[in-house]
Amino acid sequence: MTRDEAGRVAGTGFRHPSRDNAAVSDFTKPLGYRLITGPDDAEFCARVSALLDQGYQLHGSPALTFDGERVIAAQALVLSHSASPESPMGSAR
Repeated sequence: MTRDEAGRVAGTGFRHPSRDNAAVSDFTKPLGYRLITGPDDAEFCARVSALLDQGYQLHGSPALTFDGERVIAAQALVLSHSASPESPMGSAR
């Protein structure tokens, strides 16, 4: 795959994930939703496991695709928030 000077995969308009992740890591408040993508390897599993340890929960099934060289995985995770009395999604009575 060739990339242009902005990190986009040539002909697609999509940026390379490693460049996009830098912007995401600037957040200091945990995100309520994360979509983790990457090669289906031990490092990907470790990233998902670390988020589970931080209180995230799996959201839906993983997705897999093949990019011509390797299997790429994606897994959505959500950070569960305990409902407060002011919350419109509070517990049922």
